[in-house]
Amino acid sequence: MILKRTVIYPKDIQRITGKSERTGRRLLEKIRERRGKEKHQLITVSEFADYTGIDAETVQEYLTD
Repeated sequence: MILKRTVIYPKDIQRITGKSERTGRRLLEKIRERRGKEKHQLITVSEFADYTGIDAETVQEYLTD
């Protein structure tokens, strides 16, 4: 059984989009606002995929352990 990471971080978004890490932090903040999450709550890969329209499996390919 291979475990996949559930949470996405700004560095991951940087790898996926080619944008800066700061842009990744801003995007995560927008997703939190849209989902009604508090600042300390994490964003999942599926939430990121849903917001950006990128397939969750494609996102998983960019994640490192």
